[in-house]
Order: sequence, then structure tokens, then C-alpha cells
Amino acid sequence: MSQPKAAPRRGVWRRWRDAPRRLLRRPSTIGDGSDSSLWPQAPAGEEHSQAGGRYISNIVYGGLDGILTSFAVVSGVAGAGLSTRIISILGVANLFADAFAMAVGAYLSTQSQREYYQQEQRRELWEVEHIPEVEQAELYEIYRKRGYTEEEAGTLVRIHARDPKRWVNAMMVDELGLLPDTRSPAMAALTTFLAFIAAGLAPVAVYLVGLGVTIHSGVAFAISAVLAAVALFALGAAKVLVTQRNPLRSGLEMLGVGGLAAGVAFGVGALLKGLGV
Repeated sequence: MSQPKAAPRRGVWRRWRDAPRRLLRRPSTIGDGSDSSLWPQAPAGEEHSQAGGRYISNIVYGGLDGILTSFAVVSGVAGAGLSTRIISILGVANLFADAFAMAVGAYLSTQSQREYYQQEQRRELWEVEHIPEVEQAELYEIYRKRGYTEEEAGTLVRIHARDPKRWVNAMMVDELGLLPDTRSPAMAALTTFLAFIAAGLAPVAVYLVGLGVTIHSGVAFAISAVLAAVALFALGAAKVLVTQRNPLRSGLEMLGVGGLAAGVAFGVGALLKGLGV
């Protein structure tokens, strides 16, 4: 078990100690639901993105990396003048290998973030149980710094202190700035993998078709570039399903960022070819 935090500064403790005790002792109806008519009711039809929103970062990062990685491989191999068969083999092999690596990274990062949150949560629970005065003083000082009056800060502390679980959650958010990551590590990995494969196939697709139909190398590369651009725009536009932004603006933003990265990859490949590498 982690060691408890050091006691708050003497000034913080004195302000908490000297805060009117009536703020913590007197009854209050705040938060007990005794007069819910005072509070506005949320619109019945209000909806928030939840399941999709949790994994939007995995979709965006996986899809963007898939497109850029595949197009970079296609650019380099096509620039070397290799056959359509070789480009297809290298493109697909690299696509699945990188998709798996990205999925593993997504799994480990999500799992590590969850374990870190749980560790800090256990530490806060220990402190709430063993040194509640210190935790109350810290929470009181946080609310005072945010502009709450002594009465308001004392009332908030008292409300949170009624329930250890709620108290710990308040310390996690207000003191540490941590929110629980509700994503499943396995689902984050799967989402990243599928997004990488689906988006990464776009630049390679024309070369896979070229295995059965003769396509000039210059035409194939041009089609690959167009497909990569379309995939980038579509990926950006699809984000509006969660972000509710303008689809045209979101698509152009993704196209611009991805196009810049693809341009860098193509430029490096052309430079190395010019140097005879």
C-alpha cells in the first residue's frame, strides 16, 4: 500500500480548522433530493455519444496510421520500380504486421492507464479511511481556490464526506484530475486493429486488383494516392458521428494533416532514390 501524502501546509490546515464549524454540522437539503422541484429537468430526448465516443481515438489513430503506413510502403516500393506482385505482398504483409503492433500498443496503454487509476484510487481510499481530516482540509482548500465561499466549500466537503466512495471519486477528479477510463483494453485493441486494416487497404487495393488486371505502374500509383486521399477525408468526416462537428471541415482537416504526413514520406523516399540508396 502506498504511503499517505504529507499533511497539508500549516496555512491550509489552519483555514480548514478555523472554518465555521456550523458549515459542517448544520443540516442541509443540498444533494439529498428532498426538493427536486427546484432543479431543472433534463430534456427527455437529450442524447450523448458514449459507446462510440469511448473508442473514437482508437478509430482515428488506427485508421490514420493504416493509411499513411500503407501509402508510405507503396510509395517507396513503387518508386523503386518493383512489380505489382511485390508491392502487393509487401503492402499486405506490412499492413497486418503493423495493425497487430498497433493493437498490442492500444491494449497495453489502455490497461496501464486503468491500472494507474486503480492504484491511485486505492491510495485515496486508504487516506480517506485513515486520515480523513487531512483529506477534508485538502478538498476544502481546492474548493476555496476555485472561488467558493467558506460556506459553499464547507457544504461541498460535508456532502462528499457522507459517502466514502463519493468522497474518493471527488478526490480523484478534483485533486488528481483523473477520470476512469471505461474502455475495455481488448475492445480498444480490436477497434484499432480493424480501423488500421480497413483504412490501410485503400492505398494497396489497386495493386491487389493489378494482380489479375494489367495496370500501368504510374496509373496504379495515382489511383493509390487518390484512394488514400478519399480514405483520409472519409475518416475525418466519419468523426462527426461522435463529435457532431461539420463533416466537410472535419474531413478536410484530416485530409490536410494526413496529406502532409504522406507528402513527407513520399519526399523522403524520393530523396533516398535520388541518392542511389
